[in-house]
Amino acid sequence: MTQDSLRYQSGFGNEFATEAVAGALPQGRNSPQRAPLALYAELVSGTAFTAPRAENRRTWLYRRQPSVVTGAYQPYEQAWWLTGAQPHAVIPPEPLRWAPFEIPQEPLDFVDGLRTVVANGDVEAQVGMAAHVYLCNRSMDRRALVNADAEMLLVPQQGRLVLRTELGVLSVRPGEIALLPRGIAFRVDVPDGPSRGYVCENYGALFRLPELGPIGSNGLANPRDFQAPVAAYEDDAGGCEIVKKFGGRLWRAQMQQSPFNVVAWHGNLAPLKYDTANFMVIGSISFDHPDPSIFTVLTSPSDTPGTANCDFVIFPPRWLVAEDTFRPPWYHRNVMSEFMGLVYGQYDAKPQGFRPGGASLHNCMVPHGPDAEAFDRASGAPLQPQKLDNTLAFMFESRWRFQPTAFALTGGALDADYAQCWSGLADRFASRKT
Repeated sequence: MTQDSLRYQSGFGNEFATEAVAGALPQGRNSPQRAPLALYAELVSGTAFTAPRAENRRTWLYRRQPSVVTGAYQPYEQAWWLTGAQPHAVIPPEPLRWAPFEIPQEPLDFVDGLRTVVANGDVEAQVGMAAHVYLCNRSMDRRALVNADAEMLLVPQQGRLVLRTELGVLSVRPGEIALLPRGIAFRVDVPDGPSRGYVCENYGALFRLPELGPIGSNGLANPRDFQAPVAAYEDDAGGCEIVKKFGGRLWRAQMQQSPFNVVAWHGNLAPLKYDTANFMVIGSISFDHPDPSIFTVLTSPSDTPGTANCDFVIFPPRWLVAEDTFRPPWYHRNVMSEFMGLVYGQYDAKPQGFRPGGASLHNCMVPHGPDAEAFDRASGAPLQPQKLDNTLAFMFESRWRFQPTAFALTGGALDADYAQCWSGLADRFASRKT
């Protein structure tokens, strides 16, 4: 299956309607006495029934067998995928950075290759998130994953992913992202071989497009650039193992049929992909470096207005033209906690040390900013128009502190000398004597 062979529907939160076989969608009602083509009607609710209409997310599926047809669940062990804040965890009050995470030689699919790097919140209270890396080298064979705890935002860094979901197929390459709703079954194939990327597991409110405020009605991520799959059922009676994440634990069950048996569907809860090259960057055309919130693609709000459960922010190619301005990000301490990754290229505030496939963590009120090399270069550079090209960094930002896992601290990728990148920032104070 090639990227170009797939068809998509357009729009974020749109009311979609699609059928793989003509006549499979009922007309005029959602649950007729007898669904067309002897299919079963099944509703997936991504929000409470009584959520405001503008926020309500649900989709009707018309499938060959309902998802209740499955065997009993048994515990499934995957020790590296952790959930939420861990009791009595000790969080170091310092910046952390990781080299690119190595893909193991042992055969691992997406489920077994997930490694939690940092996490916060409480999945039962539906707050917070976790940041993982996936390190896999084989496709999920007769296997599907259902995450009942959270929606999942996938950021490929190495290798294309083909995501077969109950609602259809998405092909997602590095530079694109995929958003998978809570509770939707999906399978991850890796057609390019060993693959690596990042995952935001969002326990809180569903991701949505941020408000634009004074920016106006256009800009940042445009809704029409998000793509949803068309209905595409799998005609396979070979059975499938279902791995379900439920209450922070993994469970497995055997199905005699494929879970990807949805012949038609309609609604506004759907898997989506987005090409970050379509992001309309907003920036200064006079002076000063604006807040990084202007790079927000998606936001999961919390109960405090303007203070996100999680923001997904990107730093894509862009022009820098500000006059009399230090152009990289300023030194700062932030009440929000920031987990960053690099998909490709070089990040302008860290030209060395921060590499594609790696990550960094700057928790609440932990000072950070450009390293000494970036500071010296930016302080003396001619202030001509400058194009930052061939670069894509991103940030998962959260109002809660992130707890690094044992894998993060002892797995071999931690940069023990990260703080040394600022050691060259000498005291250059030049006092003016009166």
